[in-house]
Amino acid sequence: MARSTSKDAQDLFRALWSAYSATPTNLKIIDLYVMFAVFTALIQVVYMALVGSFPFNSFLSGVLSCVGTAVLAVCLRIQVNKENKEFKDLAPERAFADFVLCNLVLHLVIMNFLG
Repeated sequence: MARSTSKDAQDLFRALWSAYSATPTNLKIIDLYVMFAVFTALIQVVYMALVGSFPFNSFLSGVLSCVGTAVLAVCLRIQVNKENKEFKDLAPERAFADFVLCNLVLHLVIMNFLG
């Protein structure tokens, strides 16, 4: 069995980057938004681990808000992707309106959970 080398890993990253560079700009923007939401959740978890979780409802609300927003953004990405044949009849404007409405409901629930 052959050992994998760093050259194999570099070739893999180059192949992934060349495939991702063909992705439309609107999907790349959604990907950046998802990464920002996940990064924000990770920062909150690290902060809670370092400082403590005295207002635990606030910690849970912040993390669940970030994770829920990321999940809704992934759903938006799936719906507006032109290569996805399952949602070909769904207009991108409708998908964005669903995303905004679901975010509104999510954040109303989060605000209610804060107390």
